[in-house]
Amino acid sequence: MTPLRYWLGVALFAAATSAFAAAEADAPAVKVPSPQQNDLAWQQASAKFEPQRQALLQKVAKGDAAGPFRADWASLQAYRSPSWYDDAKFGIFIHWGVYSVPAFGSEWYSRDMYVQGSKEFAHHVATYGAQSQFGYKDFIPRFKAEHFDPAAWAALFREAGARYVVPVAEHHDGFAMYDSKLSDWTAVKMGPKRDVIGQLSKAIRAQGMHFGLSSHRAEHDWFMGNGREFASDVSDPRYAEFYGPAQQRMSGPDSDNLASDFTYVSQAWLDDWLARTTELIDDYHPDLIYFDWWIGHPTFRNSLPKMLAYYYNQSAALSQNAARGGVVVNYKFGEFADGAGVLDVERGQLSGIHPTHWQTDTSISEASWGYIEHDTYKSPQTLIHLLVDVVSKNGNLLLNIGPRADGVIPQGAQDVLRQIGGWLKVNAEAIYGSKPWRVFGEGPTETVGGTFQDTKTKPYTAADFRFTTGNGKLYAIELGWPTDGKAVIHAIKPADGVRSVQQVADGKPVSWQQKDDGLHLTLPAKPVGEYAYVLRIELASSPEAAR
Repeated sequence: MTPLRYWLGVALFAAATSAFAAAEADAPAVKVPSPQQNDLAWQQASAKFEPQRQALLQKVAKGDAAGPFRADWASLQAYRSPSWYDDAKFGIFIHWGVYSVPAFGSEWYSRDMYVQGSKEFAHHVATYGAQSQFGYKDFIPRFKAEHFDPAAWAALFREAGARYVVPVAEHHDGFAMYDSKLSDWTAVKMGPKRDVIGQLSKAIRAQGMHFGLSSHRAEHDWFMGNGREFASDVSDPRYAEFYGPAQQRMSGPDSDNLASDFTYVSQAWLDDWLARTTELIDDYHPDLIYFDWWIGHPTFRNSLPKMLAYYYNQSAALSQNAARGGVVVNYKFGEFADGAGVLDVERGQLSGIHPTHWQTDTSISEASWGYIEHDTYKSPQTLIHLLVDVVSKNGNLLLNIGPRADGVIPQGAQDVLRQIGGWLKVNAEAIYGSKPWRVFGEGPTETVGGTFQDTKTKPYTAADFRFTTGNGKLYAIELGWPTDGKAVIHAIKPADGVRSVQQVADGKPVSWQQKDDGLHLTLPAKPVGEYAYVLRIELASSPEAAR
């Protein structure tokens, strides 16, 4: 930081302190500082970490030139997802943090408790008092994680059939769940006083699963901005490092269209984001990094290629020594040049087979990503059907769970995970390592494509099939059981040369007859405890050749 910026920050801090005191004493409405003032206040509060930031940024600059990828989109489009990820099909996402303490509304409580007129605002005032007296920071001492057992978590995820696990390293609230050298507001220094991410990485890898992490740091630039509109601790300069710039979002009519978003994002914030991401890469060597949507903001366009080139090049160097098998970066629509990472469709599906591997992420909870009291969960059948549909279209399912603040995974979520795992154990050959067939499926139930569409798909029927291939076999997965025990697969034609059909669950042969309109089946007894019914079909030639 230059001397001029330093003294500007000192003067701003003095002014902010006076303004905060006046706001506390007078009316709840306050004058909101300019975006530049907000940003300088945060810079001053975090100035002591500047040497560490600069050292990490220098590493990125060197690493960008130390491998096959350059920090430009044309080079990065040569990326290909690794085979371990393509074959994994199913992963676990974990939203766990300070927001698990109030356990109300959603994991956005840290923002919504400062949004006047929201249910979270009213709940907070009624339960904890005014935000100037009890702010979000005051939940941290209550986030004790006293029952957190990373080995038990990892064993459960393995039992659920997951092949990779992705905990949130830092959510929009700005609290690092890892041992960051760029912040005092971390789970190592406060709250649990444990390196949650470090302990999970060891436990997950000990179970033979791949370890990823999720960073939502980018959104923190504006996440607490509503707290500046009235007397709250967000404007208290003592907490400027934690609450960040707390800018007010300046979005257009479509708040999800970041191309029309004019929220102020400084170069200092972008540098800090890049440094923190580099810190996670260097200290935890994740096999996957998931980024939420705000990295699609236009201001990140120069920082993203630098981060990707550094991460991909670091992975290439490590793979030569440790055979890690390559890494994954998940991004949302429009955030990367096509192919520079792995597309993620949040709470949604695609309507057909995607040419490159992709992922959907959704929550096991029907209301939230983080833990909230009295939550309800999606059924095992709903989630298994989602998994099957996504896999048939060349994708993976990343299923989120939200542990309680004490570190216990709710029993309802555990039960659903174990039932998914039981189904996967029986039908593994049709899922893990599988590839799409020439069509993803057939049936009367249409899947609504796009983000946030997962509640719009109607329940599947016995006439709905999804197809995968592997081991030289075609797998037809029926998403319901026919009441008369008969079914027709119209996509299978006489030219396919069916040789045999078996139920995977019990190995029983299935009577079949090939007709011009498809393969007619007479099914044996319904397998016990199934949510979707897998048929193993041997054809005259390998079904992989038909793709």
